[in-house]
Amino acid sequence: MISIENVSKSYSPKSPLAVDEVTLEIKDGEILGLVGLNGAGKTTTIRMASGIILPTTGSIKVDGFDIVEDKLKASSRVGWIPEFPNFEPNAKPLPLMKYFAGFYDLGRKDVDTLINERLDSVGLAPYLNRKLRTYSQGMKKRFSIAESLIGDPQNVMFDETLNGLDPEGVVFVRKLIMSLKSEGKAILLSSHILTEVQNIADRVAIISHGKLIKTLTKDDMKSLGKEAIHITVDNPDGNLSGLLDQYGTVSVSAGEITITDLSVQKSDYPEIPALLISKGYRVRNFSSTGVSLEEYFFTLVGDKL
Repeated sequence: MISIENVSKSYSPKSPLAVDEVTLEIKDGEILGLVGLNGAGKTTTIRMASGIILPTTGSIKVDGFDIVEDKLKASSRVGWIPEFPNFEPNAKPLPLMKYFAGFYDLGRKDVDTLINERLDSVGLAPYLNRKLRTYSQGMKKRFSIAESLIGDPQNVMFDETLNGLDPEGVVFVRKLIMSLKSEGKAILLSSHILTEVQNIADRVAIISHGKLIKTLTKDDMKSLGKEAIHITVDNPDGNLSGLLDQYGTVSVSAGEITITDLSVQKSDYPEIPALLISKGYRVRNFSSTGVSLEEYFFTLVGDKL
C-alpha cells in the first residue's frame, strides 16, 4: 500500500509548485488511475512515491515505510516503469538484469532462472543476445517491466507505459496489470488513454496544475456527467414519445430510444421497461450511461489531453 499525505514538490522558489498538497492512497489489490494534462504533476507524484525524487513537504509511506526516513526499505517495495526507459544502449538484457537483481535481497533464489522467467514473461526470450539499442520503444518498455518486477515488489507504478505501444503491447500491459492486481499488489497507473483507465481502474484521481481536483470510484465512472437512458424496442410506433416523456426528454429513431434530462430516480428505472412491456412493446435492450471519463475530464480541466 502507498500512502501519500499532503505532499508538495517545488523545483524552484520562483516556479509554481509541481505538486500541491496532494493526498492519495493506493490499497493492496487496487488499481488507481492517475490522469491529467501534460505538466499536471502526474510523473512528479510517481517519482516521489518511488523514491526517485523526494517531496518538499508532506509524507509518503510505502507498506508503512517512510520514503524519506526509510528510503531503502520503502523504495525496494516499489516497481516503477517510466514512460521513456533509459538503459545503457550497448548492454544486453541478461547481464543488465543480473546487475539490477543485485539491489534486491533475493535470498537463495536461483537468480539466473528468475531473470530468464521475467524476460520470458514479457516476451523478450527470443531477443536476449541483442543489445538494448536495437530494441524498439515497445521492447524497451517490456524490458523495463521485467527489470521493475525482478524484486517482486508489492507496489507497481506505470507512468504513461501505454503511450506509444501498438495494440498488442497495450493488451499485454493491460493483462499484466490485471494479473498483478489479482496477486494483491497496489497498482498506480498514469495514462493519457482514458478509455483504458476507465475500463480497468478501481478509482481514478484527476490532477490539474499540481492539485488533486477529483477522485472517482468505479461506480462514479458508470454515471459521469449527465445520465441518459437507452432503450431498444422491436416494434416502435408514434406513441413512444408521448408515453415516455414523463421520464425526461425523449428521442426515437427506428426503435432506438434515448431519454435525457431525466426526471426519474435511478431506483425507479425498472418501471420504464415494465411500462413499455405492459403496452405491448417488445423491449430488447435497456441501459443507462453517463458521459465517458474523457468527456468528463474535459469538463473539469477545460482542455485537451
